[in-house]
Amino acid sequence: MASVIPTGQERATILRRAVRVTAAVSAGFYPLLYGAGLPVMALYALFAPIAVGLLSPVPGSGRQRAAVMLRALPPALVLATLGTLLAVGTWAAVGGMLVVGFVLAFATVAGPRPAGVGPGLQLFYILACFPPYAPQTLGQRLSGLAIGVLLLTACELLLPDPPAASYRERLARALGEAARGAAPGDVPPHRLREAGARLRPASVPPAERPAGAGRTDRALEQGGRAVRRLLDQLATLAEAPPEAADPASAVLLDRVAELCAAGARFLRTGGDPPVPGSLERAMRDFQAERVRRASGPPGERPPLELERRQSQVLALAESARMVEITADIATHGRPTEPALPRELFWYADLSTPRLWARRVVGNVTFRSVLFQNALRTALGLAAARAVAGSLDLAHGFWVLLAVLTLGRTTAGATWQAVRRAVAGNAAGALVAGALLVGLGTHTDVYAALLAPVMLAAFALGPLLGVAWTQGLFTLVVATAFAQIEPVTWRLSEARMIDVVTGSVIGLLCGLLAWPAGARREVHRAMAQLLRSCADLVPATAQALAAPPGGSRASPRTLPGVHRLRLAEAAYAQYRTEAPGQDTRADWHAMLIAANHMLLGAHWLPRFGLRPSSGATAESAGRARTTAEGLAAEADRIACLLAGDRPVPVRRRTTPGGHPPAPLSVDLEVWLTSLAHQLTRIESSLTPPVPDGEPVTSSRRRTAPRG
Repeated sequence: MASVIPTGQERATILRRAVRVTAAVSAGFYPLLYGAGLPVMALYALFAPIAVGLLSPVPGSGRQRAAVMLRALPPALVLATLGTLLAVGTWAAVGGMLVVGFVLAFATVAGPRPAGVGPGLQLFYILACFPPYAPQTLGQRLSGLAIGVLLLTACELLLPDPPAASYRERLARALGEAARGAAPGDVPPHRLREAGARLRPASVPPAERPAGAGRTDRALEQGGRAVRRLLDQLATLAEAPPEAADPASAVLLDRVAELCAAGARFLRTGGDPPVPGSLERAMRDFQAERVRRASGPPGERPPLELERRQSQVLALAESARMVEITADIATHGRPTEPALPRELFWYADLSTPRLWARRVVGNVTFRSVLFQNALRTALGLAAARAVAGSLDLAHGFWVLLAVLTLGRTTAGATWQAVRRAVAGNAAGALVAGALLVGLGTHTDVYAALLAPVMLAAFALGPLLGVAWTQGLFTLVVATAFAQIEPVTWRLSEARMIDVVTGSVIGLLCGLLAWPAGARREVHRAMAQLLRSCADLVPATAQALAAPPGGSRASPRTLPGVHRLRLAEAAYAQYRTEAPGQDTRADWHAMLIAANHMLLGAHWLPRFGLRPSSGATAESAGRARTTAEGLAAEADRIACLLAGDRPVPVRRRTTPGGHPPAPLSVDLEVWLTSLAHQLTRIESSLTPPVPDGEPVTSSRRRTAPRG
């Protein structure tokens, strides 16, 4: 597997982190060891910045990370106390490890920041739960831990990483682009789509992703999808050939532009919101005029191409209305105006405790990847503690550290990390052993070496990979422990044995407990979502084919909404994993397409134009055929995701030319938009074909799988 070369900005971030951790360790370790003569306190002051600042991937700016560290300090003290007390016996420590490991690993349901600090909190319990059983040193342990965390917090504030743009700011920028794009010709279509692509969660730093269970984060996440859909619709409108003057469409586009501009200011400053209901009233007036002209004498009916353009304008105005509602919820915490359709804004009127309860309860299942990861981590750490205690391994803490830091959510990724780590540790152990033999008990030399060795290890390790990280960390361990107590070259031997033991335990857990990680679950959930929503497309076409005066019953959207919520949860879990082989898959676009199907099924039977006077049975049959073809195309994509074989033969869903009299212009525009979305989704699932290589059916049916 090829390693990813860090960018210049990423290298600068790694270097700043290395300087912060090294400075915090040095400021606590040296004075406590050599000035105060307190080796236990010095050990914890050394370990705390490494655990929280280096081994815990806390995302965010310096100020954000400092706040997380301060909030994590009380639980860290509690866990260190618990570990000290449970070190009385191996099985007491194992039981505590099982509970602590599961609770802290399952805390990822709360978002990326609690998930990031979780490993550090685990390590505070792990370090304290090993022999010797020394409750009389508890005060020194807690003091050293607190000093280390506070020093690192100060370093985060003094040498911070630059803050990234918040998700609100990203939404505001995209809305500003949409406001300019609502004026035809002002913004190129590719620029609008690029602005939408920047809202993909994969393009947003983890600390800024709206991943919480509350109304605000849910509204921001839903608003991101709505803005991306709006930008794509504006790009499609800009690509269409110019039509004759259409004052009604121009007025509605002006309303959309005004709402987008006001929404951008509202998200940035929380000032005056867009005028509530103004866009919806403009949409209803626009549609009423369309219905009046379509129902009048044939001479008054506008040209067909103009009707299609008006339908596109109305559809993008509906997307803008969705943006208005989500911005209102995100800013005020709950809707100030009715949030319709209620099925899509189901969370708007629920209390925050109920939403969090749903998030937690919904993940207490073996189908939840977060639950799987928490159980795998807890079992691995408990097994490692039992093995280290039963075999009386020297420095058995390193066994659990290897399980925690080398374990991955997939068996393949765990094996890649383990084999590199063992090789790196072997090299590091040889160098560290030679160093200990050569320097003997010259603690002054170890003291001089510790800071530069730490800086080199913490800066070069993340840049050069797992092997270098483990090898250099072995040197850090050797130079630090040689100052606390007399050691020999057998320290390197003990670390090598411990790391190999922990690696084997972690690898076995990865092989036996859900080796595929979240990829299989997100593939399954998205496949079921597309199949459920695809059934709405022919049903919506059938509803619009009802004769004048007949009833237009809307298809049942509740099953699709349920599948949408499950897919959103699976995607949120998937984003917690390291990027894998299916990074090209546009999961965000699948959620957008599902939303588009649900919205069309909700609104078209109620407000879509009736069949035109020139529509014939052939028009109705063509609409049904196109809708069924789209459903078949969605099922084909679902088969690609689920790995079902054989994959259905692709059916043509985009007609070569518009029929002279469509069943319903609004239905036709909706189906055409869905066809384009599904085509882009399938292209994101299919590997690119090298130049000159023919596209075979087998290659076309290949999809990346977890």
